[in-house]
Amino acid sequence: MFLGIDHVQLLGPEGCEQEARNFYENLLGMKTVLKPENLRHRGGIWFQCGTQEVHISIQDDYIPAEKAHPAFVVEDIKTLRRKLAHEGCVLSEEEPIAGRERFFVHDPFGNRLEFLQYDK
Repeated sequence: MFLGIDHVQLLGPEGCEQEARNFYENLLGMKTVLKPENLRHRGGIWFQCGTQEVHISIQDDYIPAEKAHPAFVVEDIKTLRRKLAHEGCVLSEEEPIAGRERFFVHDPFGNRLEFLQYDK
């Protein structure tokens, strides 16, 4: 029986940790999670996202996926949309899905991210 998702792993190039912190923590508001001591030598950085985590791992010859993406549920999508646009993020739309508002952006490494809010 599945109970949920513990974390989502995204990839980035070597040395991306500070840029990831600037985007995921400073811009999006996720808190950094201290990686276990035995995994720190691999590089990368982890963030808390609600009760789940987002792990940015390092991959040699990194190339971002074009379509694969996590989707983050948010409380105030209009404010987030304005904030990201104001900070220069390029927002994109796709075909609407009934019962939710959504948009997409890319993180600094080209990972595609979806943000959505369900209708009340």
